[in-house]
Amino acid sequence: MSKEVFAIPNVPTPGMPVTFDPEICNGCNHCVEVCSIDVYIPHPQKGKPPIILHPEECWYCGCCATDCPRPGAIRFNWPLQARPYWKNKKTGEIHQL
Repeated sequence: MSKEVFAIPNVPTPGMPVTFDPEICNGCNHCVEVCSIDVYIPHPQKGKPPIILHPEECWYCGCCATDCPRPGAIRFNWPLQARPYWKNKKTGEIHQL
């Protein structure tokens, strides 16, 4: 007899730590393995981006996005107060990550 397991993600907040690009992410789950906080769980459908189960637990270390083997699959979303930005002195244009 097999057991069915259910995981219900916490309600996403405006401070979602990452976003996945489903066009680039191949569901390798490398981010699930490297996350030291266990924010993610593998998606039950093979090839889909992981499920962000506990977004509010993220420490914003960035290891998931940095270690991803598919560049652009994960976009790290720094909290607003921690987002780096810089200003071009010649043009006055402000750049932000």
